Amino acid sequence: MPGIKITAVKTTPVNIPLEKPMWWTGGHYPGTSKIVIEVETDQGLVGLGEAPSVDVLASVKAMGERLIGSDPLDIAGCESLCVPPWQIVQNTDDSSVVKAFGAIEIALWDLRGKVTGEPLYRLLGGAVRKDIPFTEYFAFRHGGETSPDEVADYCLRMREEHGATMFEGKLILGDPKLEIDTVKALREALGPDDMIRLDSNMQWSLPSAIRIFREIEPYDIRNYEDPVATFEEMAELRRHSSIRLSTHVPDIRRAVSLGAPDYIVTNFAVLGGISRTVRFVGACEAMGIGFWCYSGDAGIATAGYLHMSAAMPWITEPSQSLFRWQVGDVIEGGPFRQKDNLIAAPEGPGLGVTLDRDALAHWHRHLVDNGPLDHFHDPAMPGSFRRLPLN
Repeated sequence: MPGIKITAVKTTPVNIPLEKPMWWTGGHYPGTSKIVIEVETDQGLVGLGEAPSVDVLASVKAMGERLIGSDPLDIAGCESLCVPPWQIVQNTDDSSVVKAFGAIEIALWDLRGKVTGEPLYRLLGGAVRKDIPFTEYFAFRHGGETSPDEVADYCLRMREEHGATMFEGKLILGDPKLEIDTVKALREALGPDDMIRLDSNMQWSLPSAIRIFREIEPYDIRNYEDPVATFEEMAELRRHSSIRLSTHVPDIRRAVSLGAPDYIVTNFAVLGGISRTVRFVGACEAMGIGFWCYSGDAGIATAGYLHMSAAMPWITEPSQSLFRWQVGDVIEGGPFRQKDNLIAAPEGPGLGVTLDRDALAHWHRHLVDNGPLDHFHDPAMPGSFRRLPLN
């Protein structure tokens, strides 16, 4: 489509609540807030993007004004209008500019697919798989599961109702014995074959993590995400356990240098968009570091992950998933729901998803009325962060 130009970049912040808040290191996690991005063109095509948080709203709006009149198919040219030289970005404390443009860049790829009539996975080289694996999530939840047996019973129900055999969750109440007991209950209930992964959001001190890992290693834990606060502590923890480790901190150099963690778990927008994620995953492959995406995205970013996982041979582990707990989405037919651990990559052009205008308006109104969902505070102490004991 010759001469296509960007005419507007629309932003709509929305809330995506969970059916029940879960506990994590910072307090209650009631859901998440996103920015839905629509890149409009003079040819009538609209590309969809998604920012993982609303803190970059002003930056996305400013970038959108800068991009008016630009060719959306020239992604490198669009980036040059919005993002400073990469060596500068990498050496400042504010990476929000990367996240802001990364969210827009997803929409540019959606447009590229709509212009060519091809699904994104074909633009990325074709599919090595069409069905993408995801874990079911478990946690201690307000109004839900609060004991080892209740968590185990919930996972059994997910297996019976949805064919789930892959599970990941947070056991974050600051009690090492409670976590150990819950892991034992899970393995006893699920049997020897189902996958169990854990995510601690850096809640443990190194001595506590060493103790916990010693106790849970016999129960075949596939991976443990951010059990401690630093790569250096993970490297020391590696000396005491063979359980594989992952992190949300996308620092390949330090992971290779220290020998831990084994996997990077992040979001496309955080890395600067789909183009940069392709290069990032390629670097992970060259260095032997695994990759998958974290949970909590709405349907637009999730569709991007489905296409990326379809096209990238190196992404083999299941992604995290909060789909079962999300009470709404902004796409038609959303949220995605896995069956027998799998979700098929969309086959439509670009991301292959369509905005649900009524849902978009509803969840935007939810944010306007309630404010962005705050998952950093203790509901028993408004205005204060939760303080876990240093076990």
